[in-house]
Amino acid sequence: MTFPTQRPRRLRSRPALRRLARETWLAPEDLIYPLFVRDAIDEPRPIEAMPGHQQHTIESLTREAEAALKVGVRSFVLFGIPAQKDAQGSEAWAENGIVQRALGHLREAFGADALLIADLCLCEYTDHGHCGVLEGETVANDPTLELYQRIAVAQAAAGADVIAPSGMMDGQVGAIRSALDRQGYADRAILAYAAKYASAFYGPFREAAGSAPRMGDRRGYQMDPGNAREAVREARLDIEEGADIVMVKPALAYLDVIRAVADTTDVPVAAYNVSGEYSMVKAAALHGWIDERRVLREILLGIRRAGAQMILTYHAKQVAADIPCWDELG
Repeated sequence: MTFPTQRPRRLRSRPALRRLARETWLAPEDLIYPLFVRDAIDEPRPIEAMPGHQQHTIESLTREAEAALKVGVRSFVLFGIPAQKDAQGSEAWAENGIVQRALGHLREAFGADALLIADLCLCEYTDHGHCGVLEGETVANDPTLELYQRIAVAQAAAGADVIAPSGMMDGQVGAIRSALDRQGYADRAILAYAAKYASAFYGPFREAAGSAPRMGDRRGYQMDPGNAREAVREARLDIEEGADIVMVKPALAYLDVIRAVADTTDVPVAAYNVSGEYSMVKAAALHGWIDERRVLREILLGIRRAGAQMILTYHAKQVAADIPCWDELG
């Protein structure tokens, strides 16, 4: 009988060896925590489809950010739900808009300890639920860019470190970059939702942000799930326009896209572990069908292994507190 000379099991035989040979790591600093803040409410409102998350008041938002900071999460992306909506989504750039007020409050509370990212889109703010200005039932690309410029400047003025355009309009990064530079915010980074797919995994978010379209869908501007090369093209275009970070959204069904973008671009790559991915884990764990801690470890390490340097995830606070204990899971 011939015995093997190559024995990979040697490096799996003890916890210390497994840690020493591990190729992919995750730290709390790699996580970005999405949070929802709603105008004109007195108490936070639970989001039924996303157990553990709420539409926050500014005060409860601050408490949640403080709790995340204590376990090592330093980065936050904010989504706003205004009290009033209109066809253009004007509350998105109002000086006293809900996200602008929240950004100022968090900046005052935490200073440079927190990295504040402002999602830039119109779907939460328009009465029709689409991500831009409508001409008939079609989102008009270039008039929408003018509004995106207003929003970006308002968010930067309120204290955002990073502007994150998510509307998938052609030219959005270039338009935002020029507006920020022109208004004295050349130091603010852009995290571009470069490859945002028209996905069914966004369902719980639409409850959380009140952003479901009133008519039609978003397939005219978000990406076809069958396309990967197009995602690389979108990422390259955004980088040419001035994006500092590019993102793939969702994550789990698009790990190949994350890898393709990471392999063919030279800026940091982010991935969004979206609401539907979050809620599936929570629902299965609630029924006792999965070991939630182990599943989360595998999911987030898988996203990192695919090439994402940072992960937007609703699990951020929970996972950050648990990372020191992951080796106990085997």
